Amino acid sequence: MINPSVAFHVAPMETSHAEEICNWDYTAPYNIYGWMPWEQMQALGIEFGDPQLRNEQYVSILNGQGTLCGFAQLFPMEGVVRLGIGMHPDLCGQGLGKIFVDTIVQAALIRYPEHEIDLEVMTWNQRAIRTYQKCGFTITDTYERLTPTGNKPFYCMVYDK
Repeated sequence: MINPSVAFHVAPMETSHAEEICNWDYTAPYNIYGWMPWEQMQALGIEFGDPQLRNEQYVSILNGQGTLCGFAQLFPMEGVVRLGIGMHPDLCGQGLGKIFVDTIVQAALIRYPEHEIDLEVMTWNQRAIRTYQKCGFTITDTYERLTPTGNKPFYCMVYDK
C-alpha cells in the first residue's frame, strides 16, 4: 500500500549522493542503468563525476526524511530540456514512479519554463514507459542509440504541458 503522504523534493546533488548512486545495484535487465565506480567517474570527470556538470545539470531526489531516493539530470539543449532519471533500485516497482517523475518534471518546468521537456527510454522498459505516460509523456520517435552493450532501440517521449 502506497502512503498517500509520500512526497519527494529536489535538492542540489551532493558529492556523497553521487558516490552513493554509483553503488546502486539494479537487477537484470535494469542493470544497464548502473554507473561505473565513483573513483573512476571522478578520475574521468564524466557525468556527475565532474563537479561543474553535477552542479549545473544534476539534482538529487530526496524523501521527507532527507533520504536519497533518486536523481535527475536536466540536460539543456536548444529549446528542450532532456531528462535523465534514476530511482533507487529498492524503490523501483513500488508504485512511486508517478510521484517521483512528477517531482522531476516540476523542477524542469521551474528551471526551464520556456523549454519543451523530453526523455529517452529503451523500448523494452515498459515499466518506465507506463510511468512516463501516466505523467503526461507521449512517444514521438523511435531510434537506435549506442549503449554499453551495443546499439539498442529507444523511444523519445515528450511531455505535454
